[in-house]
Amino acid sequence: MSLATQRLDSFLAKHCGISKRDVRLMLAQKRVLVDEQLAANIEQQINKFSLIVLDEEVIQNNPAYYIMLHKPVGVVCATKDDKHSTVIDLLPYDFKEQLHIVGRLDLNTSGLVLLTNDSRWSEAITQPSQKIEKTYQVTLQNPIDESYVDAFAQGMYFGYENITTLPAKLKILDTHKAEVKLLEGKYHQIKRMFGRFRNPVTALHRSQIGDLALGDDLPAGQVRELTNAEVCLFTDKR
Repeated sequence: MSLATQRLDSFLAKHCGISKRDVRLMLAQKRVLVDEQLAANIEQQINKFSLIVLDEEVIQNNPAYYIMLHKPVGVVCATKDDKHSTVIDLLPYDFKEQLHIVGRLDLNTSGLVLLTNDSRWSEAITQPSQKIEKTYQVTLQNPIDESYVDAFAQGMYFGYENITTLPAKLKILDTHKAEVKLLEGKYHQIKRMFGRFRNPVTALHRSQIGDLALGDDLPAGQVRELTNAEVCLFTDKR
């Protein structure tokens, strides 16, 4: 979903309880700043993150939040759940109720989960057209061999949805472990792809989204805010 916008005159008229004609006069008198710039156009589009200052008084200043979470197994990617702890429950922030989840993991999958209140940013990550690669570490019940690599690279047909998956990259790490890179996230896709070989997945962990890696310094269940540089890994895709 794109970030909702509205006209500057509509926002000021409602906030101040005045007419749009009075707003036009405010702008002519150079009393309004939008994102630290003098506002001159009543039709200017603003959003919830626009910094609005009237007569040197801040009347809107909503920060955007970008959070990285190392989701443990047994925690659900939901805002509320009657049976399990949720990713929201793990957050120590007083603004956590404002956040939404960017790309979910199922109950038994661990790893990198992103949360934000910026819908433009999350849309840039989750839209299939953006083709952002997600990297997973997979542990299998049975040994794997090179035939898996070719099968994943060709894509697989899922009859239930009548779709063929996009080519996926599989790298064998050990006899029972592999790294898989996907450009999409169909329902239980990795488990179903290995299921074609009758080889159950015993552990699944998402380690990376695009160029953003979870790393080894964030223990399971812990969170941190992203740096500006990390946020910008996806802003050029908006």
